[in-house]
Amino acid sequence: MAKLTIDDLKKIKEKAAHTLALRGGEASVTITVHMDNCGIETGARKVMEALLEAKAASEKADIRILAGECIGECSTEPNMTVHVKGIEKPTVYQKMDPAKAKQVFEKHILGGEVQADFILEKA
Repeated sequence: MAKLTIDDLKKIKEKAAHTLALRGGEASVTITVHMDNCGIETGARKVMEALLEAKAASEKADIRILAGECIGECSTEPNMTVHVKGIEKPTVYQKMDPAKAKQVFEKHILGGEVQADFILEKA
């Protein structure tokens, strides 16, 4: 095994600090990707990966991305819920894919513009 350099150790420390920041502290936005069987079968993992990539690129430490349970709307999966601190009602997005998830991240999470075309309309 190769010896670790000081730079290697610094990178490990930075990555660990970033990972801990994802789990702790105050979140201004919480995104939940609903990942029960129906969500996973329809692409929720790819949606989660796209959101994690977008978050990493944004370098925002106060955004949480979580895996959540089914919301009982299997025909509209993959679903994701966006809860912005200070706004009572979360926004639930339906039929997400990686491109839509990145659009929601850029325009809603970072820009404050709800993406009405993707909102789940409950009957």
